[in-house]
Amino acid sequence: MSIPDRTLLEWLEEPSTERGLHFADVRDAWTFRSYAELAGLTLRTAEALRRRGVRRDDVVVIVQRSSPGFVAGLFGAMAAGATPCSIAPPFAFQRADDYDKHVSHLFATAAPALTVCDEDSLDHVAKITANLGLPAPVVFGELIDGVAPAQRPYPPAESALLQFTSGSSGFSRGVRISGAALRANVTAMRRWLDWSPELPGIAWLPVHHDMGLIGCLMNIVTTGCDGWMMQPEDFIRSPLRYLRCISEQRVGLAAMPNFGLAYILRRVKPADLEGLRFDSLRSVILGAERIDPQVLEALEELLGPHGFDRRALLPAYGGAECTLAATGLPLGEGWTARAPESGAAGSPADARIVGCGRPLEGVGISVVDDDGAPLPDGAVGEILVSGTSLASGYVGDAGTASGTSIGAETLRTGDAGFLHDGQLFVVGRLGDGLKVHGRMVFAESLEARLHELGVPERRVAVLLGVRDGAPTGAVVLENARPGWKRAAHEVLSDALTDARLLAVDVPRGGLAVTSSGKPRRRVMWKALTEGTLPGTTGPLIAD
Repeated sequence: MSIPDRTLLEWLEEPSTERGLHFADVRDAWTFRSYAELAGLTLRTAEALRRRGVRRDDVVVIVQRSSPGFVAGLFGAMAAGATPCSIAPPFAFQRADDYDKHVSHLFATAAPALTVCDEDSLDHVAKITANLGLPAPVVFGELIDGVAPAQRPYPPAESALLQFTSGSSGFSRGVRISGAALRANVTAMRRWLDWSPELPGIAWLPVHHDMGLIGCLMNIVTTGCDGWMMQPEDFIRSPLRYLRCISEQRVGLAAMPNFGLAYILRRVKPADLEGLRFDSLRSVILGAERIDPQVLEALEELLGPHGFDRRALLPAYGGAECTLAATGLPLGEGWTARAPESGAAGSPADARIVGCGRPLEGVGISVVDDDGAPLPDGAVGEILVSGTSLASGYVGDAGTASGTSIGAETLRTGDAGFLHDGQLFVVGRLGDGLKVHGRMVFAESLEARLHELGVPERRVAVLLGVRDGAPTGAVVLENARPGWKRAAHEVLSDALTDARLLAVDVPRGGLAVTSSGKPRRRVMWKALTEGTLPGTTGPLIAD
């Protein structure tokens, strides 16, 4: 079946009264909003924004959780001819001062003409906008109160979306996505997944993150399928509820980072799955962070007896500057893992790396050396991306410290990887590596090995660089448990021969992470070199 290329707002024209979004409520209940209802709410929002003075190409910031109001705010801003920008509500951060510092930078970069938020976020967001001299935020319900819907969408903005990078390499960078790029990427994903309105999807990822926003919500709505929408905390509270929904509603598509699969494995036991079936689940998109092959194998063992097909696991690669997806494993191919050519990368014992699939429609992928020359299969170099889905550029003085830069036709990702038979394998960030005896060692590879030895994700980060003139590897452990330092000493001393090894003990919540949970290695490395990294620093000695 041919998958059509639809405009981003085409779903507003003849919205279904039968299909729509199901939002998770308490006690396993769901609140249904048909696409017809959501379309009406979206056009009301568009008209309300125009009445508030929002004009074409203005930025509208949305600070809301996944909800009917968020959907209407996102697409309503587009329909008003403005550029929507989703920013995380305060609940996404552990400490208020971290949230204020992070989000103040986002607001200053976005410079919104208006901010739409929910009641829970109002007081906090109002303080931030006031400090920056920006217009006061408005609660969504008040925005649309008494406003009749627009007859049709206004002329679209030049930029269909303003989104931010994760900030793992420093401050998040604002990225402008044109309507053509967003449409091309959404269409490419739909064709990659052979996604039709008859195939329900499910999502729990936060809607301020590109994987949750574009990969899940936007794809579900523009496809017109039924979508089952959970909050991140719903999934954390009960991954079994998530699995039950997949089984009971015959869900076909899902998406999450490796962390989500690992969490399911920790919280769900085989006995919990009695009577459930997962044979409908044909696409589980895996992205946002490195994928552990042991996690994939364990998930197959857990869900396989209930009809789950390992070929449904679809690793992918992309980023904000690609709009979202650049590569994805084709349906039915089945995931594989391999090591780069000998000596090409410093992963412990040449650890296996899970392939992230092949270029999507309209995307080109190459791997080059330091001089920009293409490398042969198996050789590690910088990943370059080209094609119709690339962002238009950065907002404001974004700088290039992250190692990622957008050219006229090519994106230099700052990521290291290699190709094998047309499939991309991602090793890690070029700025998160250290050359040891002629070969690169990458922090993500060392962290992957630590996870294999029992150190949980989001509790450890490895920092690599030159400190006081000496090659240095530091392991940051959050609320360390017995045996973690022994494992870290084993892994780092094996991979970083002759390097100085340090251990940094931080309390719970002391690990610097992005709003999506990625370690902010460069931020922590800078603090380590300046002597301002919180916690206790000393030599790494096996406990």
